[in-house]
Amino acid sequence: MLNRSLLALVAGVALALAFEPVALPVLIPVAVAGFALSTRGLRARSGWVPGLVFGVAFYYTHIWWMRAVGTDAWIALAGVEALFYAVLGSVAAVLHRRRWWPLWLAAAWVAMEVVRSGWPFSGMPWGRLAFGVVDTPVAAALPYVGAVGVSLLLAAAGMLLAALVVAARERRLPDLRRWGVALAGLVVLGAVANVAPYEPDAEGSATVAVVQGNVPGPGNNILFDPDGVTENHVDATVDLAADVAAGRAPRPDFVLWPENSTATDPFRDPVVNAGILRAVAAIDVPVVVGAIVDAGPDNVLNQGIVWDPDTGAGERYTKWHPVPFGEYIPFRDLFTRQFGRLAEVPRDMLSGTRTEPLNVAGVPVADTICFDVAYDDGIHAQVAEGAELLVVQTSNATFIETDQIDQQFAISRVRALETGKWTLVAATNGVAGVIAPDGSVVAEAAPRTQEVLLEEVPLIAGQTPGVRVAVWIGRLSIAATLAGLLLGAIAYRRRREPTPTAAGDPRPTVTADSD
Repeated sequence: MLNRSLLALVAGVALALAFEPVALPVLIPVAVAGFALSTRGLRARSGWVPGLVFGVAFYYTHIWWMRAVGTDAWIALAGVEALFYAVLGSVAAVLHRRRWWPLWLAAAWVAMEVVRSGWPFSGMPWGRLAFGVVDTPVAAALPYVGAVGVSLLLAAAGMLLAALVVAARERRLPDLRRWGVALAGLVVLGAVANVAPYEPDAEGSATVAVVQGNVPGPGNNILFDPDGVTENHVDATVDLAADVAAGRAPRPDFVLWPENSTATDPFRDPVVNAGILRAVAAIDVPVVVGAIVDAGPDNVLNQGIVWDPDTGAGERYTKWHPVPFGEYIPFRDLFTRQFGRLAEVPRDMLSGTRTEPLNVAGVPVADTICFDVAYDDGIHAQVAEGAELLVVQTSNATFIETDQIDQQFAISRVRALETGKWTLVAATNGVAGVIAPDGSVVAEAAPRTQEVLLEEVPLIAGQTPGVRVAVWIGRLSIAATLAGLLLGAIAYRRRREPTPTAAGDPRPTVTADSD
């Protein structure tokens, strides 16, 4: 078990290195193969050990940035996520016995990603395999099979690589040929996506201004001077309006501010409200304001509000996935103020349910707020209902000195590829940018600077095949995993059924690989 655990440890660290800040995506299939090899030949009751070692090595490294919130938060979150890989280790031990085990294990990996991306407390999607491929040839498959499908392809590649190692070690030439052909087939599929890349047709365009106003003080605390944050975004917008009036810049169709550009309710704070009105009046086009809005004495809303120069505040998108223990406290009665930084969350943030795109200056816009960008549901729902542009409003000030901002920006690029939409990222102080549907970065603001990105972007209607099929790939992966476990349980039961012996004495027959 020691050698297996060491292999799992190395494989877990390798998977972490595949993501930002190191960004070596070639390690993804190698790391997955290491996971498969470390769990092969074990029973379910022991397969969790290398699985847990892998999960700890991967997730504690991957979200090292969570220490910006607190060491306790980092330990707790990474520990919970590592448990999913422990469960996967036991599941893998059972599925290894199936004839086409690499494919069963690939489905199980994706099933695990889907489950942990939604549970518990809305889950944590960070670290999905597809989020590490944006600058690789594999990225071309995103609009065809979605992020879930790309994770399945990468998992299958890693499992097949492990199967080749096993076949070579055991000198099984038929298996070597079979798995080699299967792996070659995956490579061909990837090549097809690159030879015939998805190229969406534009239906018009819009000129947009993405504002990164910057955060006063140390830059890592949005509440250090919340009025100053709003004022920075007001000033940047007013300066843009002056450039437009002077003919130095084209007038945008709308302006995008980030999450927490107002950290107090703009309907109750007269200073903040006046600042927004001044900015909107100066630029004379709608501004999508990221605001924290009161929802009663015990609740708040994190919203993107379309502020029109003529009609005022209008349509709103409410964040779908507030962060548990960061923006709301599950079972609040059990977690009182005595629990450290939980005292900083006096009210619970409510979840949004809007599926219809925002109408911003006549443009149907799919909005996401911060960690929402890592979840499939809200984005896919808005795209399915006609969104032609994707925007990401994010604060990230807490993580400004960490690699979280780079990981999240990479996820935003994945979403641009998957949806086939131009994507605008507005951040308070980093990283703001404009991303094309092929994942390329057209414009980007440096962290901890005040900058306005002014770009004309095509508007693209319709859904990519990837958006349509992603949810079904996830469901089928879960179903396949359950079926594989069921077949394993049936086979196990049959192996243990008693066989007749002399004088009719039934004695159980147990094979060497029984669990």
